[in-house]
Amino acid sequence: MKQGVLIISHGSKDAGWTELVDDAVGQLTLLQPALVEASFLENVEGRGIQDGIDRLEAAGVTDILAIPLFVSAGSTHVDEIGYALGAKPSPEKETDLAPFRISARLHFGSPLHDDPLLADMVWDKVKSFSEDLSREVILLIGHGSRHNGFLQRWEQGLGTLAERVQTISGVAKADYALLNPDQVKERASYWREQGYRVIAVPLFLSAGYFTNVVIPKRLDGVEVIYSGERTLLPHPLLHTWIERQVAAMQQDVISRSYESTDSRMNNRSSI
Repeated sequence: MKQGVLIISHGSKDAGWTELVDDAVGQLTLLQPALVEASFLENVEGRGIQDGIDRLEAAGVTDILAIPLFVSAGSTHVDEIGYALGAKPSPEKETDLAPFRISARLHFGSPLHDDPLLADMVWDKVKSFSEDLSREVILLIGHGSRHNGFLQRWEQGLGTLAERVQTISGVAKADYALLNPDQVKERASYWREQGYRVIAVPLFLSAGYFTNVVIPKRLDGVEVIYSGERTLLPHPLLHTWIERQVAAMQQDVISRSYESTDSRMNNRSSI
């Protein structure tokens, strides 16, 4: 058995975005040795998901541990990637993404979602904006989804994440708002009307069109502190999150391998 790790993120035409992901992946320290490839769903020539699979398999990898580097389990991209990798029999939402060619055994991980490390990352990024915890609200702003099932995952994940951010930060309240459906101005206005200082936090891996254009436009006319440049990358806890997930998956793969070996030996003994 030879393990390989495939880190999958969305991708961008902005080379700086790709470099942020590569830097995080380059800092990984794995407990058990494994080849690592960072691949992208789109926009990065020569580094698509199939490219990453091919490189790992060409190096003799028999077990691929695929980590979806996305903010939420509510992302339709996580669903379609899981399907195309063979981790699920069908997508929950129709997709144009065709199944990948893959010979190795595939093990599919989880996105950041409501992980406690994500809450630590969020607070670490925005705590310098805080002036009076007792009169402040942290408003987490996520992409969201208009699709049933996916929307509920976004809501569950951000709801739990907001609770965790509130606990570790000590602010009066942490809340969330989605871009889809549009809740941003309504939630920001609500907390301002209650007399709170609102710190609006975009939950995106890196800066781009949504953080620079879409969110500021949605917040237009509402007095908030906007941490638009404090996106999740770069942050040392991101590669810590990847390391922990890979370690858990590696242990699971080894345990399953032992169980399979024991089962075969027991079957032979009973013959």
